[in-house]
Amino acid sequence: MPKPARLPQRTPTSGSTPVNVHEARKTRVARRAPTTPQEPSLSDRAYLAIRDDILNGQLPPGTPVSRRRVARELGMSVLPVTEALRRLQEDGLLETRARAGTRVRVPTAADVRQLYEIREALETQAARLFAERATPADRRAIERAAREVDRLFERLAARGPDPALGFRVHKRHVRLHMQIADGARSPQLRQMIERNHVLILNWLFDVAGRRTPLPPHFHSLLAAGLVSGDPARADAAMRAHVRYGLAEVSAHISDLAASEWREPRRGRRT
Repeated sequence: MPKPARLPQRTPTSGSTPVNVHEARKTRVARRAPTTPQEPSLSDRAYLAIRDDILNGQLPPGTPVSRRRVARELGMSVLPVTEALRRLQEDGLLETRARAGTRVRVPTAADVRQLYEIREALETQAARLFAERATPADRRAIERAAREVDRLFERLAARGPDPALGFRVHKRHVRLHMQIADGARSPQLRQMIERNHVLILNWLFDVAGRRTPLPPHFHSLLAAGLVSGDPARADAAMRAHVRYGLAEVSAHISDLAASEWREPRRGRRT
């Protein structure tokens, strides 16, 4: 029986090293392996730092925002800060006026009303779909999350002004509402809720305009409607939830006094 033909071996040329098939394969796999998440860019860092200061009340509506001061405080150049300010303006958190400067947006009563209208339209639909499509695990998770958010709001009301705790509470509140959107099983609807910044702007308006603590079990009552399996009941629960406090927030927002657009000069122009 003839022996099987042997594959010709590659002869290394001068100055080269023999090819090791196993090593070459390992190299290709290593090149395809997922890389670790990249560090946030300078622009991302500036964006998150300014946004967090706005949402925790450190920069209330009307506060001037200087690119040079922010760059100096964050230890970076003006360029990434300028990009961050542009993104925050697109989000509706800042406003800029030619030859005047940039400041934290001072919302009007019309801004608040329109935000509530958009949020109500999107979130009531998410509630209806959640009632129809959510899995048993989704429903249990929403009930747990609602109880957690109620406890956090109760702690915030008992403690009084506390920017750090307030930031944590509102951040958890946003996650609760995004859980509802996830349970609706409608990626486009979830994307619309996220892209319209209805939850982030609601956070801003709440920090700027709400003074009265929420009623007990406020989010647990919402969760009860969502897990009922009845789309109409879920719709009504979310509608009442979104509309609660609109009059109070609108009234306080309207009382915000017009403020200066530029920071006071401190010796040299900033």
